[in-house]
Amino acid sequence: MASKSVQVVLLLWTTTVLSWGTFGLAELIEDQGYASCVTSRRRVQNLSGQNLTNVPLDLNNDMQYLDLSHNPLVKLQAAPFQRLSQLCFLKATSCGLRLIYPGLFFHTQKLKFLNISHNLLDYIPDLSLPLLKILDLAGNQYDSYQLPGTFQMLANLSALYLGSVNALQVDFNDFDSLSDSSLHHLILGGGVEWQRYDQGSLAKMKSLKKITLKVPFCENLDLFENLLEDVNKTQTTNLELVKIFPDLCNVTGDPFRNLRTMPIVKNVTILNTWINSSFMMIFMKNVFLSNVVTITFENITYNEDTPEGLKFPTLNHTMVISSVIFDRVKHYQYKYPTFEMSVDIYSKLEFVKFSGTGMNIVPCNTMASLPSLETLDLSNNLLSDLGFWWPGCSYTSVFPKLRHLSLSKNRFVDLSFIAQQTHQMKYLESLDLSFNSIVLDKPCFWPIHITSLSLSNNNLGNKVFSFLSQYLQRIDLSKTGIIALTREDLLQFPMLTHLFLSSNSIKVIPTILSPTLVSLYIDQNSITSISRESLAGLPSLRTLKAGNNTYVCSCDSYWFINTMNKSFLPDWPLDYTCNTPPSVADLPMSEYRTSRMSCEAWLQAAVALPVTMLIGLAFCSAFYACDGVWYTKMLWMWIHVKRRGQKQANLLNNTTFRYHSFISYSHQDSAWVESKLVPSLEGAGLSLCIHERDFVPGQWIVDNIINCVEASYKTLFVLSNHFVQSEWCNYELFFAQHRAIDSQQDSLVFILLEPIPTNSLPKKFLKLRRLLMQQTYLEWPMDERKQQVFWVNLRSMLQVADHRILKDMDLELTQSASLIPDDLVPLLK
Repeated sequence: MASKSVQVVLLLWTTTVLSWGTFGLAELIEDQGYASCVTSRRRVQNLSGQNLTNVPLDLNNDMQYLDLSHNPLVKLQAAPFQRLSQLCFLKATSCGLRLIYPGLFFHTQKLKFLNISHNLLDYIPDLSLPLLKILDLAGNQYDSYQLPGTFQMLANLSALYLGSVNALQVDFNDFDSLSDSSLHHLILGGGVEWQRYDQGSLAKMKSLKKITLKVPFCENLDLFENLLEDVNKTQTTNLELVKIFPDLCNVTGDPFRNLRTMPIVKNVTILNTWINSSFMMIFMKNVFLSNVVTITFENITYNEDTPEGLKFPTLNHTMVISSVIFDRVKHYQYKYPTFEMSVDIYSKLEFVKFSGTGMNIVPCNTMASLPSLETLDLSNNLLSDLGFWWPGCSYTSVFPKLRHLSLSKNRFVDLSFIAQQTHQMKYLESLDLSFNSIVLDKPCFWPIHITSLSLSNNNLGNKVFSFLSQYLQRIDLSKTGIIALTREDLLQFPMLTHLFLSSNSIKVIPTILSPTLVSLYIDQNSITSISRESLAGLPSLRTLKAGNNTYVCSCDSYWFINTMNKSFLPDWPLDYTCNTPPSVADLPMSEYRTSRMSCEAWLQAAVALPVTMLIGLAFCSAFYACDGVWYTKMLWMWIHVKRRGQKQANLLNNTTFRYHSFISYSHQDSAWVESKLVPSLEGAGLSLCIHERDFVPGQWIVDNIINCVEASYKTLFVLSNHFVQSEWCNYELFFAQHRAIDSQQDSLVFILLEPIPTNSLPKKFLKLRRLLMQQTYLEWPMDERKQQVFWVNLRSMLQVADHRILKDMDLELTQSASLIPDDLVPLLK
């Protein structure tokens, strides 16, 4: 079988890497705990590194997340936790804890994440927390892995971290309390080599699916082989070995031969380990002969201790492996490592990752010799445009089946050149160019088969949209310096389904018409509000991540806070807080309250209209009940007289009247006239002309009527049913109306002494009917209170005339009235 020698250029990787077994796991617990437990930032308390010697007693009762790490606590007492019934996450790492009081967790039954790692506990504490999911007890001082019987009550425990430098052996009964548990992931070991392992210990935990061993086995490989036999009796599919061999360890024999008989294990990971090329050949041979699908080397130091380098043997065996991952590789020798293997070994690989290896050139034959490769991850290396597409290479095909290519965190610059080169990769669908130094200086001509492109963390600006392919369905432009998003930018991509614009400076979401967009990420921008209209053009939207923006909590945000379907928001409510106004700054938007009434104009109108109508109806009812109509008529008449008087002041200055008013009434109403009307008006200083007193004896009655009407400023008619039956009253009305036409329009004053039905008026009084419809008249009220208003309005109407031009007729009228015999007075009417 032919073989090829492949040389890969790798430079020395010198970056300091933190231990995955300590920092990485703690960070993972925090991320999971925060996402699972916290519903409001107000329910999070971080007291780490505050030099506390005791846990405060005044903690919020509704607290969900509490971090007490890096405080000299020494012990945890029960009192501070008695009121924390909602506590879900508790972290107290590196506190020097030696004692946890019994009953501490009696009142914290909702606790799901507990991390008390890296303390000085010399025992594994009793725990009875039925909801507990993740428990980290690693880095303490206990000398045995014997679990308390109360662990049987941890029905929901899915991950357990155990490790102590003092625990040098695993006894057969150590894990009995978890034999019937649902534990899926066990991390075991304190980084020190075990002196004894009782075979069958781990085999009792049948539910295990992932085992991480932080135990070196250089001096006792038989113990490691026994452990692998127990793993094979569980449901473990993922096996992680952390620093399995110490530095400069010379491995003899074949400790991994049991992998060949472990059909369930599909993924094997080697972490933080020194690996010689001689060991690598033994290890990979067992992997090739096993059912392992994915092999991962993470943060390893590679030492080439064989003169021919890493030479893989030729095997007459159908290999299952399809994924190989090298993540963070340091080279002991400063030289290019040599790999020699049969084509059959790597021809079936579907996933390859070389990340953090210092690679700066991709070997020419690599591009054509991976016919089945679908995903290639070369992130976090030193590759450049010409390092990946080396001009010195000549090949007929480039990754013939490659669909996903990640070149993130390298040194690529020319986007136009990259776009042109991707035409050679006929099946390429997604390309990741994030964290590079991309420059936009020339037009880009992309192949139509690329549907996903990531350019995040490149300084590109708003012009980037014009350099992208119209066939893209997924675009990641997070942290690219975009300050504005326009509708025209997005109309260029008719098939766009996923758009990532996080960590930019976008202030407004335009009214986007994109019926295909399913996912939109606009978190960590400068957006102040999200309106219904801005999302109306996204009928297919199912995910909107818009947290950590500068939201203004006002009516502009009412729809977003109270009405929008929050199931679309994966980061709600934690990442949504009010930025302004200052009175609500840092307030979670989920706690901001404003009424719909104050924000919806149409609703205000809908409520205000019936309320106004009810108030108006109530006012009108009260107005009518209190005779407001009558008082209003009186007020209007008074105002009308005042205004008319001012307009006719010049006309009246040239006119001389003897009387303020001529009184026209029926003889049958004389009692009211003599007892009420005359005393009230003449008592106010008005001069009245009354036929019984002021008609000139010997003159015709008609002449007296005409003379009195013309000599009076007003003619006052006392209307009643008797009035309309009087012939002389009709004459007086006729002459007064003609005089009003000739001189002034408002010389007629009507007093309605009693109601007169319209249909009772004789035909000769049709003019009176018309006048009453056109002119305001005064009604004599029966209520004494209203009578006072009546007299005020009547006097004001008659006093408009200039008193100085009225002749002094008092004496003459008195003398004339005394000459008329009393028995002749009725004949005058």
